[in-house]
Amino acid sequence: MTYLNYIILAIIIFFLLQRIIPAKGIHHITAAQLKNELNDKNKQFIDVRTQGEFKGYHIPGFKNIPLHQLSQKAGSLSKDKEVVVICQSGMRSQKASKLLKKLGFTNVTNVKGGVSAWR
Repeated sequence: MTYLNYIILAIIIFFLLQRIIPAKGIHHITAAQLKNELNDKNKQFIDVRTQGEFKGYHIPGFKNIPLHQLSQKAGSLSKDKEVVVICQSGMRSQKASKLLKKLGFTNVTNVKGGVSAWR
């Protein structure tokens, strides 16, 4: 392998790790732990799945803001309250959690395993 190939490989590995490794400052809870938190009025519960997925099944108390609309609709959320984010498996909610952190939300929690783990 040439020197350039090593650089390209390192860049690819870096970007893959960025997607997998949890972001700093994001809390992670299980679906079982979520059950204890659903009645907390000081938390905002956001489901980032598509509207169709949300209509098909959702956890009561969650508001639907699809991931592709989150940047535009984040202003409707309070930065003073914790935001609990869920999706189908935990991947989109992880992306959403990172996005919320970049937008200045300081208390963000991702539900590991998503709605699939909830059922």
